[in-house]
Amino acid sequence: MLMRTDPFRELDRLAQQLMGPGTWSRPSAMAMDAYREGEEYVVAFDLPGVSTEAIDIDVERNMLTVRAERRPVTKSDDVQMELSERPLGVFSRQVVLADTLDTEHIKADYDAGVLTLRIPITERAKPRKIAIGGKSSRKEISG
Repeated sequence: MLMRTDPFRELDRLAQQLMGPGTWSRPSAMAMDAYREGEEYVVAFDLPGVSTEAIDIDVERNMLTVRAERRPVTKSDDVQMELSERPLGVFSRQVVLADTLDTEHIKADYDAGVLTLRIPITERAKPRKIAIGGKSSRKEISG
């Protein structure tokens, strides 16, 4: 139902580790799970420590873009940071959605640091039975 759009994600991660935080200008990717659950497609993004006000979700045609910003916990000048391992800054992920998904009715929920998007599967993409016609079911036209 979706395709990976960032083939250089691992390269970016390695470059960021080697050069340190703040020296790599490309936004970091966020961890994601995607699966089908009944009649909808579910995409879950890990965004621990991000407030809902700092999350932006856009859909243009079949491109889903999620951007989030993790800001420092404190902005006070009298705080002396002893250890800072949690990455700060902008995180971004783009996903190409299949035409079989209804992007007009996406529902978003954010709980315990996980952003969950539920995307309905369109009616035309759902499995359906096809009736088979034959001679016994056709009416003969006499003329």
